[in-house]
Amino acid sequence: MGVFHRNHGGQNLPTVRQEETGLYEYKVFGTLSTCGPELCADVYMDLAYRKKWDGYVKELHEKDYDGQTAIYWEVKYPFPLSNRDYVYVREKRELEVDGRKIWVVLAQSHTVSQCPEKSGVLRVKDYKQSLAIECDGSSGTKMFMNYFDNPGGMIPTWLVNWAAKSGVPGFLNDMQKACKNYPEYCSKCKK
Repeated sequence: MGVFHRNHGGQNLPTVRQEETGLYEYKVFGTLSTCGPELCADVYMDLAYRKKWDGYVKELHEKDYDGQTAIYWEVKYPFPLSNRDYVYVREKRELEVDGRKIWVVLAQSHTVSQCPEKSGVLRVKDYKQSLAIECDGSSGTKMFMNYFDNPGGMIPTWLVNWAAKSGVPGFLNDMQKACKNYPEYCSKCKK
């Protein structure tokens, strides 16, 4: 079964239902008309800045665990739900494809024994995201995102799917605002 989702860029793309969980893996295509792809990739990769513009971040940092660099991210959930946290690895590559420059970011949950679960916070153990960013042919960015996570716990599947369906496109809107403010943030950090 597939559903269609209208996203930020106005394109309809099917989602894929994960039969074992009943959750959907989302595919989102959007355009950020006011920021270039390199700026967009920089904003996406800057964890310190993410803590400034993403209101759902409770804790976010990168750390080396026995030679493996991983990211710890705790996400605020609304009462009465417990916060969720992620431990994941990610990698960014800049590719040249038929004369087009494309930034690709891959992220996936990762088990790190030195990063134990916190009391009262649920660990998301099944998370993956693929992101591709390129110029829209003008001064903006085309972005394609494939996203899945299973937040676990006792949240009804319909509620998780609704949150992902509205949250992922909302993330693109927040990214565009963050891109606009990034030069000012960077200039303050250099002082």
